Amino acid sequence: MSKLPLLQVSENRRFLVQEDGTPFFWLGDTAWELFHKLDREEARLYLQNRAELKFTVIQAVALAELEGLSTDNAYGRRPLKKNAAGKYDPTLPDIGGEYDYWKHVDYIVDTAASLGLYIALLPTWGDKYNLMWGKGPEIFNRDNARMYGQWLGERYKDRTNIVWVMGGDRPLHTRMHFEIIQQMAEGIRQGDGGRHLMTFHPKGDESSSLHVHEEEWLSFNMIQSSHGDGERDNYKKVAQDYARTPIKPTLDAEPCYEDHPRGFQADNGYFDQADVRKAAYYALFAGAFGHTYGHHSIWSMTTDPADYFIMDWKEALHRPGAAQMQHARALLESRPFLERVPDQSLLAANYTGSNYMVATRGRSYAMIYLPNGLPCRVVLDKISGRTVQAAWFNPRTGEFIEAGACDNNGERTFIAPSRGRDNDWVLVLDGQQ
Repeated sequence: MSKLPLLQVSENRRFLVQEDGTPFFWLGDTAWELFHKLDREEARLYLQNRAELKFTVIQAVALAELEGLSTDNAYGRRPLKKNAAGKYDPTLPDIGGEYDYWKHVDYIVDTAASLGLYIALLPTWGDKYNLMWGKGPEIFNRDNARMYGQWLGERYKDRTNIVWVMGGDRPLHTRMHFEIIQQMAEGIRQGDGGRHLMTFHPKGDESSSLHVHEEEWLSFNMIQSSHGDGERDNYKKVAQDYARTPIKPTLDAEPCYEDHPRGFQADNGYFDQADVRKAAYYALFAGAFGHTYGHHSIWSMTTDPADYFIMDWKEALHRPGAAQMQHARALLESRPFLERVPDQSLLAANYTGSNYMVATRGRSYAMIYLPNGLPCRVVLDKISGRTVQAAWFNPRTGEFIEAGACDNNGERTFIAPSRGRDNDWVLVLDGQQ
């Protein structure tokens, strides 16, 4: 069994680090149906592709959304048995036999570790405790949630590449919902001894901070900025989390998916690579410690495309937005990582709506994201150095274009190499002594 370093929250409470303090960049992918739909060979193909594209985290669900209780996995097995009342029972995991459902989960978790990937593991999708929409059925109460959590915690306590994710795209409407999540979290903690980080995946257009920010078990916040029509503005939710106390790291763990229908309506068209890049840089520069990409046909592991899921998941592996995410990771890892803060005061002026710019900096560097390449007026002397070396970073290719040097004082307008949709740029400023 391959061992990756356990993850923990950084000393300044803004980032994740490995056990030895090495910064950890969360570059996630949503593969909610991974355990439920793919066989071993398909799972390895998927994981190898994501490792090659420099992803670090895969988000997947044990009790999956798409009839994950009532339909078989690739090997004809299901996760739970039914009890005497004929209902699927979280206290009765279906284990035994040559290759049961949970052995398949083990295989995928271990394969991910061998490829350097962490698994953000949801014990269940939210429709299993708060149906609202979807298939369900609701099967959890406070008692069986704790027992199920403890069983999971004990089973995976020695897998160091696990991050636990409570929730699953549903709100906590009632006291019972809160108690189910609380008991499941406490059960996992009891089972794994508190070794792993834990968070909560909220409903669309919300953060985990809405319900559970102050819970002791919540290591960091997750945002789902979701797939609604209109301009991306997830920087707002990130900034709100960043300002909360107690301080906890935050990230957008479900932004608009590439090739997802805008506003859930195929007639509106589909989010593309420009949309997913914008969501990534908006979130990261607003203070997120990492980011999750998603593709609509990959989370669902679609094999029968139509107008809602428009391609086979294997085809979707090669969509441009997925490959471009590694450039954001490389850019932020190229400068001192743990000192980075959001700082909109770098901008002497800003635009609104689709042209809104977001800025971040360290002690001796600054980065400003221009979603459409419009002129950018910058307040200098916010970073150390007598002079500033400027460069344009291309989020589509990961390449730099040198833009000259200037004195580190006053204000200066920078003109990007190109403008218009799909012509986003990052202005990178490095202070020089």
